[in-house]
Amino acid sequence: MPGPTRASHPRRRPPEPQHVRRPWLLAPHSSPDAFPDPSLALEAPNGLLAVGGDLHPERLLYAYRHGIFPWFSEGEPILWWSPEPRAVLWPEALRVNRSLRRAQRRAAFTISTDTAFEPVVRECAASRPGRESTWITPEMVAAYGRLHQAGHAHSIECWRGAELAGGLYGVAIGRVFFGESMFSRAPDASKIAIAHLCTLGFGLIDCQIPSAHLARLGAVGVRRRRFLALLDELCEAPRPCAFGDRRLAGAGP
Repeated sequence: MPGPTRASHPRRRPPEPQHVRRPWLLAPHSSPDAFPDPSLALEAPNGLLAVGGDLHPERLLYAYRHGIFPWFSEGEPILWWSPEPRAVLWPEALRVNRSLRRAQRRAAFTISTDTAFEPVVRECAASRPGRESTWITPEMVAAYGRLHQAGHAHSIECWRGAELAGGLYGVAIGRVFFGESMFSRAPDASKIAIAHLCTLGFGLIDCQIPSAHLARLGAVGVRRRRFLALLDELCEAPRPCAFGDRRLAGAGP
């Protein structure tokens, strides 16, 4: 997901005033619930809450359940975020434009779930024209692989014949799907995956950081306080039976 721009700093900086807040420091083996309250997240960069810790499944699940997610680049410590506002997509509010509607009518793609989780994550992490680096580091790939094996992280695959043409992955807790990333190697393939996600019975899709692309799909920004209240309600609801090997006829291997 796109995030705040990291400004470069001069080599020497004047001392900061005592009132300047810094992100919370997490020890690598601290308790999974050792995060500060998300309301303490910094305004600049928007939403930075904590630094450090680890990517063990228990910490990741606690973080998502409390509106926090990891996002960092190769060579950086683990950075934890809770931005204001939060981008969310109500499944019933998905905007289906003309090209997506045509693709759906043509049945140009076949959809499956959880049949190619690791390939989807690696495609999301792959370099693209104009994007040489990625925040989906090998450490993140391994962490979400563990979550997938435990039944918490899931993928939606969009196939064109035997070719993996697009897809997305994220974490499901209750009736909330926390979207992590998506990719497309064919026009509308990732949108087809999102449209399928919106039919699976989730009450809310977390898109993390607002962007023009997400807004075109119908995502809106909500205040952090409201987002956390929604998590309190929806994460405790029974999760829809949305994932597993539900491959349709003609899907890829």
